[in-house]
Amino acid sequence: MNNSALLGLLSVGLIFLLMGLGVPVFAALGLAGIIGIFLVQDASYIYNVLQNFAFDETAAYLLTVIPLFIIMGNFALHAGVGKSLFHVAKRWCGHLPGGLAISTILTCAGFSATSGSSVATAATVGAISLPEMKQAGYDKRLSAGCVAAGGVLGVLIPPSVLLVFYAALTEVSAGKMLVAGILPGILSVAVFVAGVFIISVMKPDMCPKGERVGWKKRITSLRKAWQLLVLIIVVLGSIYTGWATPTEAASLGAVASVLFLLCSKQTTSSKMQAIGTSSRDAVNTTVMIMMTMLGAGIYSFFLSLIRIPQLVSGWVIDLPLPAIVIIALILLLYVPMGMFLDAFSMLVITLPILFPVVMDLGFDPIWFGILAIKMCEIGLITPPIGLNVYVIAGLDKDTSLTDVFSGAYWFIVMEVVTIIFIFSFPFIATYLPSTM
Repeated sequence: MNNSALLGLLSVGLIFLLMGLGVPVFAALGLAGIIGIFLVQDASYIYNVLQNFAFDETAAYLLTVIPLFIIMGNFALHAGVGKSLFHVAKRWCGHLPGGLAISTILTCAGFSATSGSSVATAATVGAISLPEMKQAGYDKRLSAGCVAAGGVLGVLIPPSVLLVFYAALTEVSAGKMLVAGILPGILSVAVFVAGVFIISVMKPDMCPKGERVGWKKRITSLRKAWQLLVLIIVVLGSIYTGWATPTEAASLGAVASVLFLLCSKQTTSSKMQAIGTSSRDAVNTTVMIMMTMLGAGIYSFFLSLIRIPQLVSGWVIDLPLPAIVIIALILLLYVPMGMFLDAFSMLVITLPILFPVVMDLGFDPIWFGILAIKMCEIGLITPPIGLNVYVIAGLDKDTSLTDVFSGAYWFIVMEVVTIIFIFSFPFIATYLPSTM
C-alpha cells in the first residue's frame, strides 16, 4: 500500500472517530482535511488554500436555488397545501384496501412537488395522516412506515434540493437533473402504492377499508389541488420548456407560494409569523447545507492533493469485472454509509472519488445521479440514523422507533425494486432530459 492510500484510509478513520466523539459531520470532514493537508504541505500552503476557500466553494449562482426551494416549501406548508392534498387523496383512494396509507403516499408525492426536503415532507404529511390512520384502526407500524418512506420522495421528486446539490458537485445541468427526477419519482410512487395495496390484500386486518365517496364529491375535491398544479406548472414547466433557468423558476415558485400564504384564511399576525418562521427555517437549513459543502470540500481537496480519485479510478477500471457490475458495487457503498451519514455528506464525500470512475466507464451522469440519490433515500429510513424515522417517532408518542423502523422495512424492499428498474432501464431517468 502506497503512502497516499494509507493517508486516505487514516483520514477516513479520523472522520469516524471525530463523529463518534460528537463532532458535527461538517467539522469532522473539515478537520480531517486540514490535518491531512498539513501532513503533505506546510502551514503557509494551508493558509493560501483556505483563505478564499469558503467563498470559492459556496459563491455559486446555481446554489441560490437551495434557499429558494426550501422557502417555497415552507410557505406552501403554512399555506395548508399538504392538508388540502390529503383531503383530495382521501376522497379518491380512501375506500381502497390500504386507502389511507395510499392517500398518505400520494400526499407525500404531491407535497414533494412543492418542497425539496424529505424531512419537511414526512413531518407535514405525518402530522395530518397519522391521526387519521390511527383513528381508522391501521397497524401503527405500517402507518409510520408509509409516512417515513413517503417522505423520502422529497429528495427525488423535483424541486429537489439534493438533485441541485448533485448537479453543483458534478457540473451536470441542474435543469436536466430536476427534470430527470420526474419519471423515477412517478415510478417510486407507483411501486409504493402497489406495495401497500398488496400488503393490505394479504393482511386486511392491518388496513381497514374506508367509506366510498361519490364521484361528485371526488371531482369537486380537485379544486383543493389547484395550488399544487400552479407550482408544478410554474417551476417544472418553466424549466422543461427553457422559459426559465432553475434559479429563476425557484424564484417564481417562492413568489407563488408566498402569495398562497398571504391569500389563505388566516389572521394577519399568523401570516406574518408564518413568513418569519419559514424564512428562519430556510436560513438554518441553507447554512447547514453550505457548511456541509465547505467541510466536505476541504476534505475532497485533500483527497485530490494526494491523488486518491485517480488511484481509485485506475484500480476500479482495471478490475476484471463488467462495467455495469462495477457501477452496482459503487451504488452498494451507499448502503452502509447511509446508516451513519446524511445524504448531503454521502454525496460530497463519494462523488469527488467515484464520479470520475463513472465517467471513465462511459455511463450517463444523469442516470447515475438518480441512482445515487435513490440509494441516499434508503439511508433516510434505515437504522441507526434514519432521519425520517426519528421525525415520525416524534410525531406520535404511542409509536416507538422500533415500530417505525419495522414498518419502514417493507418500503426498503420497494425502494430496491424501484432501483432495479431504473438500473435495468436507464431511459426512465434519461428520456425526459433528452427531450428538453
